[in-house]
Amino acid sequence: MPKMVLLASHLTIAGNDVSDRCAKIELTAEVEEKDVTTYASAGWKEVLGGLASGTLSVRFKQDYAAAELDATMWALFLTRSPQTFAVRADQAAVGASNPSYSGQALVKQWKPLSGNVGDVAEVDVSWPTSGAITRTTS
Repeated sequence: MPKMVLLASHLTIAGNDVSDRCAKIELTAEVEEKDVTTYASAGWKEVLGGLASGTLSVRFKQDYAAAELDATMWALFLTRSPQTFAVRADQAAVGASNPSYSGQALVKQWKPLSGNVGDVAEVDVSWPTSGAITRTTS
C-alpha cells in the first residue's frame, strides 16, 4: 500500500503561490446529513446527502514585508468576495497520482497578528468554499 509524507504541498490563492508561507493546508468537503427516517425504517435512522460545502484551512508563516503575505491577504480580505484557490499534495505537475483540487473560497477573516511573546508569527485561518470544488488529474 502506498504511503506519502507531505513535504512540498502547493497552494495558490487568487493566482498567488503562497506555498512557501504554508505550514499546514487542509481542504474539507462534506454534505449535509438529511434525516429521511419514517416508521417504515423499522427503528433505524435513514439519511440522504443534502447541500455540499467545503472549508479551506491554512496555517501561514506571517510576513509583513511589502507585497508579501500580509499585504496580499489583507487586499483579498477587503474584496469581500470569493477568491480562486488550487491545492495539491505535491508541487509536482498535476496528474493521476497528484490531483489538484480547486474552487473559490471566501477570505472572510484575516488575523494580522496572533501569538504570544517568543512565538513564531503564524496565522491560522479557516475559509468557507463558495460553489463546487473540482478535482482534476490533468
